[in-house]
Formats: sequence, C-alpha cells, structure tokens
Amino acid sequence: MLTEVVLPGPVEPEGLRLRTRPLPEPGPGQALVAVEASGVSFAEQQMRRGKYYDQPPFPFVPGYDLVGMVAATGAGVDPALRGRRFAVLTKTGGWASHALVDAGDLVEVPDGVDAGEAETVVVNGITAWQMLHRVARARPGMTVLVHGANGGVGSTLVQLARHTGIKVIGTASPRHHEAVRALGATPVDYRDPDLPARVRTLAPGGVDAVFDHVGGEGIVDSFRLLARGGTLVSYGTAATRDVPGSSRAPVLKLLARLMLWNVLPNGRRAHFFNLWAGRRRLTAYQARVREDLGQVLALLASGDLTAHVAARLPLAEAAEGMRLAESSTVTGKVVLVTGHGTGPAGNRATEGAAR
Repeated sequence: MLTEVVLPGPVEPEGLRLRTRPLPEPGPGQALVAVEASGVSFAEQQMRRGKYYDQPPFPFVPGYDLVGMVAATGAGVDPALRGRRFAVLTKTGGWASHALVDAGDLVEVPDGVDAGEAETVVVNGITAWQMLHRVARARPGMTVLVHGANGGVGSTLVQLARHTGIKVIGTASPRHHEAVRALGATPVDYRDPDLPARVRTLAPGGVDAVFDHVGGEGIVDSFRLLARGGTLVSYGTAATRDVPGSSRAPVLKLLARLMLWNVLPNGRRAHFFNLWAGRRRLTAYQARVREDLGQVLALLASGDLTAHVAARLPLAEAAEGMRLAESSTVTGKVVLVTGHGTGPAGNRATEGAAR
C-alpha cells in the first residue's frame, strides 16, 4: 500500500490528512520510487495557505522533492535502475511512501550519502547552484549578499559561494548568527532598520549579487545595494506569505518591478529565478538538472558541502514538521522520513534547532 499526506485546502498544519491507497504501477517512461526522505520547504508553507503561484487545485499531496530507491520501472525504462537511490524534483507528490516519477527526472545519489542529508540539497541545492552559477555568473573575488543565510536555500548558497572563493554577507536573526559565521559568511541582522548602511560598511562599493527570497518592498533596498554590473536574483515573495488575497498578485508586481529596472540605464541586472523555466524543452531541462544537481551531490559526497538537517520526523508527523519549519527556530531543512532504506529513518531528533 501507498501512504501519503494530503493537503485538503487552506488549513493549519493539523489539517493535513494521512491516507492509504493501492500502489500504482509505473507506466511507459516512469519509475516507482520508494521514498526515503522528502523535505518541508517554503513552497509547502505557501501552498497550505493557497499562496503558491501555480499550485494545483486542492486536495493534493505536497512534497517539492524526494530521495528514494527505484522499486519498479515501466516500459522503456532500464530495469537496472531498480534498487538504486535517486533524487527527484517533483513540485508536488513527495510526501508519500512511494511516488511515480518520470524516469528522466531521476538524478543518482552517490554511494555512501545518507538519504536525509541528500534530501536537504535537492531543491535547495539545484536552486542555489543555478542562481549562483547560471544567473549571477559566480567567480572568485566577488562579494554577495544572501538573505536568509540560515535557511535551506540560503545555507546551501553560502557554502557554494564560499567554495567558489566568494565573500558572503548573510542576513539572519541574531540567534542564527553563530551558525551563519560557521558557514563562512559575515552575519547581519535582517531586522536592523539600518541594514543597507550595515551592508554598505562591509561592501562600500556595493555587492556583486544579492539573492533575495523575501520580495515585498525590501526588494528595492536589495537592488540599490548592487555595485555597477551587479545582479539581483529574486526567487520568492516570503514577505507576502501571510498577506490575504491573490497568490499571483505579489509575483506579478515583483516581475513588473524587475522588468522596469532592467530597461532603465542603471548598469545592473534584475532576474527572477524560476526553477521550472525551460521544462517545455523537457530533455534539455532534465539534462541540465542532472548536470547541476549532480555537481551539488558530488560536493556533498566529498565533504565540500555540509548538509544541514534541522530535524527528521516520520511522514505521519508532517504537521509537526510544517510547524517546525515555520517556526524560524531552526537552521537548515526539516526532513520527513518513511523508514525505507538504510539511513537513520525515524529519528525524531531535532538536529539543527535553536536550543
């Protein structure tokens, strides 16, 4: 049987429902994955409020990404994939004991890498890697500003930037400053009313890139902090998560503002990062994901990238996982585990929470 978590509508975390149904058979080009771990990302926090830009109609199964073993393959898929561990971007459907996926979306996880640790760098890792290398054109000697440097994407982005030889300034609440320093970044208080002045003190000529998941009116300061030739990479609208109204309006307003900045003669670029852009050219998109996520997973396997697991909770405790992820008390990513595989599944310990 398949067990999955259902989001029935705009509900509080305790409104999540657990259901079981027969295991599906993989169709042509598909693989059935026995899920070992799936993460709680900011996307699910928006989805439960009905605030994610292109979420499916309720009810549906959340889960933006997963790591697991291929249990069965459909026609046209190499049966040798069975029993091997892969990471998959799913957008939805990951909070389950099993998931049907397009076999082309499978990205192999290196031997010896724990499933829960690998899970922390799937959507977070590919997002950070592509923003840093494909959008901001990372090079040694740059100085960048990372908002939310203690979060899932932020902590991964800081490490990848430092590995490239980049100086990082990271915003976070004071309780997380020690963790941000440990990553190799200089922390600043995101609530400081003089935050722009503080960043200017650290980077008098401006920064070469800003990575901003917050959106809202604060995006203006992010753009103004850029040096000439710098790049603003916007990848979310966290500031409007709890604002009633349309899920599309904040994104559309942000896109309009970025487009305007790009046509003004200011010598700086503004870019909205969409992980799913280009998927219409499916084969090329999947190859790019395999290449980029493969590099992130290789860094994890070599020890050059450290996974930050905030907590591991059983799939049945997804509500607690959601509450913890929304609490702003943890560093890294909350991971839901199923008990499949050989990793430390079922360990409910909070690994990265503030004590």
